[in-house]
Amino acid sequence: MRSPKNVLNNLVKHSNVSGYKFERLYRILFNEQMFYTAYQRIYAKQGNMTAGTDGKTIDEMSIQRIEKLIFSLRDESYKPNPARRVYIPKKNGKKRPLSIPSFEDKLVQEVVHMILEAIYEGSFENTSHGFRPRKSCQTALNQIQDTFLGTKWFIEGDIKGFFDNIDHNVLIGILEERIADERFIRLIRKFLNAGYIENWKYRHTYSGTPQGGIISPILANIYLDKFDKYMEEYAQSFNKGASRRLDKDYRRIKDRKNKLEKKLKSETDTKVRKDLIDKIKGYYRQMQQMPCVMEMDEEYRRLKYVRYADDFLIGVVGSLEECGQIKANITKFMKDKLKLELSAEKTLITHAQEKAKFLGYEITVRNSKATKRDKNGVLKRMFNRKVVLLLPRDVVKNKLIDYKAMRVIQTNGKEDWKPKARSYMMNCKPEDIVAQFNKEIRGFYNYYSIANNVSTLCKRFGYIMEYSMYKSIAKKQSSSVRKIKKKYSKDKDFVISYTDAKGQCKCRVFYNEGFKRKDAQCDAKCDIIPNTNFLPASSLVERLKAEQCEVCGAHGKTVMHHVRALKDLTGKNEWERIMLKMHRKTLAVCPECNAKIHGNV
Repeated sequence: MRSPKNVLNNLVKHSNVSGYKFERLYRILFNEQMFYTAYQRIYAKQGNMTAGTDGKTIDEMSIQRIEKLIFSLRDESYKPNPARRVYIPKKNGKKRPLSIPSFEDKLVQEVVHMILEAIYEGSFENTSHGFRPRKSCQTALNQIQDTFLGTKWFIEGDIKGFFDNIDHNVLIGILEERIADERFIRLIRKFLNAGYIENWKYRHTYSGTPQGGIISPILANIYLDKFDKYMEEYAQSFNKGASRRLDKDYRRIKDRKNKLEKKLKSETDTKVRKDLIDKIKGYYRQMQQMPCVMEMDEEYRRLKYVRYADDFLIGVVGSLEECGQIKANITKFMKDKLKLELSAEKTLITHAQEKAKFLGYEITVRNSKATKRDKNGVLKRMFNRKVVLLLPRDVVKNKLIDYKAMRVIQTNGKEDWKPKARSYMMNCKPEDIVAQFNKEIRGFYNYYSIANNVSTLCKRFGYIMEYSMYKSIAKKQSSSVRKIKKKYSKDKDFVISYTDAKGQCKCRVFYNEGFKRKDAQCDAKCDIIPNTNFLPASSLVERLKAEQCEVCGAHGKTVMHHVRALKDLTGKNEWERIMLKMHRKTLAVCPECNAKIHGNV
């Protein structure tokens, strides 16, 4: 039986070969090692302890469950269960549907996901950043900062209900362009048509890919890759000229300066030389105050494009009329080729001096006359026409309100942000309160760390969070902020000492790492054809295949017991103490020990 690494690398070899068709993919699903790898990859993800519509979770995972699953795939009796539909809140107050597949379906989907990723990743465009290996929101923003230089207009793309409106027949047609395996295509159709359960009623799915499914993101990328390639071709036909022509007034002043510089080289008279130098400096100052190139050069046009999932941003060096035509053309392409609708109201054309919104950032282009010397000592306008990424003030405000860490009051007609205690944390331990605040601060800062104004606004964010934390612990202990700070301060840090479940003394330190702006760095390997060296280590699978109980030591069939979190374990039972000692949320156990754990004996 071939290893998953060899199987996937064999697919990768042909991933960027135009016109190559992949055959006999379905038989890869008979490879037990692929399912062990899939299990290793997804076992730690949230939601695996939540039962699907079949009532099963990841708990009691076993080799036998995998063998049974493969048997059903061999005779094609496998049928995905309807997903369980739940709703999660969106920023605009509405709710987004989320589909939770059963765990067996997650395993099959992960194997299919690995196959599709190996096939398509090498042919995806560099402009696509969502749900891809070594790609992220930050690589998308980094690309905008690097390539949208001098943009005059932004087109903010908004596809109406993208994930719910993917046309199944169009998607299957796109897949069949590269995959010549009817059984594999039928399996994907089964997932698309599996439906979902909502309020105890079965609902059929006639379009869309369920958000929450493991294969949904890559199917979405395969679908929108057609749009990525269309935009690449569109840009090639739209772009014009090698560079902007010099501004006429700038060129006239530059010519005068150059003549004087040429004259200065041969002039020997000290007084004349001084006059020439003064005039040259005067011309140079004039040049620094005027645009060096024609801002609207009819012989120069550029179009840049970046997409993350179903959000995209287009940067245009051209006229407003040309932007309107671009918007009309992509609307037509979406409708005719992908059967999607571009929102006319939300697909905005925004001047680059204003602020376009993309991935939670505000994006604008700087118009600056500020100068800076380059590495050769030449004074240049280094910041002019550069893209600026901004953390919106409203994002900071709304996040603090969402965390219930702040109240807003009006003082002399102005907003005043006041930190407050988070009452719902009163039942938490002080060290857990600090840990939660640290997690939220780091998460927020890490996402916005490349924003040009992150240092200023995140300092404000950090201050509110810090004093909300003080107030929360003070309220829990019926104390004051001053007393709490004095009680837990240590060498300018806020430190809480505690004893963990193993009886060891630990310290929890409140966030103290600052909010310095980070340079947007893109992994140099972001855009190469993927290899499969990122497949996870197999310690979990090896423990399962060893068929030895980690509680009593008995040899034979075992199942893998899973828990949501180690903090939920008290250490009262032997199996809990073993898990705490191993510091693992999994435990391989024999049927007898498993029965004891679940209270069946």
